Amino acid sequence: MKFSELQALLKPWMMPAAIMLGFLFHSEISVLEWIIPYLIFTMLLLTFCRIEPRHLRFDRTMWLLLCIQLGGALPVYFLLRGFNVSVAQSAMICVLCPVATAAPVVTGLLGGNIGRVAAFSVISNIGVSLAAPLIFAWVAPRGEMSFFSEFMEIASRVAPMIILPLLVAFGLRFSLPSVHRRLAAAAPVAFYLWSCSLIIVVGRSVSFIMAEPASYWPVMGAMALVAAVICVLQFVVGKYVGRRMGDSISSGQSLGQKNTILAIWMAMAYLNGVASVGPAAYVIWQNMFNSWQIYRRTRRR
Repeated sequence: MKFSELQALLKPWMMPAAIMLGFLFHSEISVLEWIIPYLIFTMLLLTFCRIEPRHLRFDRTMWLLLCIQLGGALPVYFLLRGFNVSVAQSAMICVLCPVATAAPVVTGLLGGNIGRVAAFSVISNIGVSLAAPLIFAWVAPRGEMSFFSEFMEIASRVAPMIILPLLVAFGLRFSLPSVHRRLAAAAPVAFYLWSCSLIIVVGRSVSFIMAEPASYWPVMGAMALVAAVICVLQFVVGKYVGRRMGDSISSGQSLGQKNTILAIWMAMAYLNGVASVGPAAYVIWQNMFNSWQIYRRTRRR
């Protein structure tokens, strides 16, 4: 069996296997939480190495999607805060999170414009790197620090992890093209790094859940349910906005398919840790939605 055939055979099982491993070995795996930022950096670097700078064209639709992504986070938070603060934080991070590194791949399978999703991933990640520290410092202040000090502390950790891979990728393209070509060719490795990250973040989330009293389980169930509603709404709104440009698929994936690994890490690092249940559930909902979309397209063809 060729490696490409083995890869195609294993890919559909990677996500459920990663979730299962994270669930079964959460106590042992959760101690690896410190490695998540490095995995995110590497995944983004490999993804950005595949982007051609000359293909980065930003139109009004992309800016509108970015406004919905960044501008919709706080209204969702304030809407749900009266019900439960942790649920509100969980929902907020599901909206604020940037587009997934795998979104261009799924967009291609659905017949959308890969270049548009790749371009949006650039402004989406930059936008989050600027907005997230401000939002987190306001929504979840840590009493012992001033607002400005907390904002700078969060920015110093989040911004380099998101923006630096883009700068390194573009820098290598012009200064070390041979290294850049090798990294671009290795882009499929990002999927396996994502699987490893998923094992760790699921393990960390399960550890949080196990540490909570049984009385808190209904709240975590509410987080999962709210994540499902937000997931469907973001795909639907993205498709609606994209129809104006004649490309509903790309816009739907840009707004709906999220980098949930980054979302879970940010929730655990800067919000109430149990809020990571929302983006953890979002992983499942968005993959179910994508599977349904791919199934429909396959049947039509």
